[in-house]
Amino acid sequence: QVQLVESGGGLVQPGGSLRLSCAASRSSFSIDVMGWYRQAPGKQRELVATVTVGGNTNYADSVKGRFTISSDNAKKTVYLQMNSLKAEDTAVYYCNMATWRAGKWYDYWGQGTQVAVSS
Repeated sequence: QVQLVESGGGLVQPGGSLRLSCAASRSSFSIDVMGWYRQAPGKQRELVATVTVGGNTNYADSVKGRFTISSDNAKKTVYLQMNSLKAEDTAVYYCNMATWRAGKWYDYWGQGTQVAVSS
């Protein structure tokens, strides 16, 4: 079984920065895409950013230009650099790693890390 461990969350003032990290408990498994999702209180979980093993990235419109996703495929680690943070970025952030196999997606999820943006 693969476990994903996130770190880097915390409390930051508006305009500040945080860097989230997520590492898999082992590297010997296949992954096609890694990403970050978030869930604010009373809202559904939403996509923040994804990166494929080929390096293609995708961002939610709300974070474009402020957040940057990157990854180390060999180490099965994914990062999220968050700049110019806003109050509306407050949420629990979840790491995801997924692989496409036999016609379906297989997902692995982290336990979540809290990001709070407040003055």
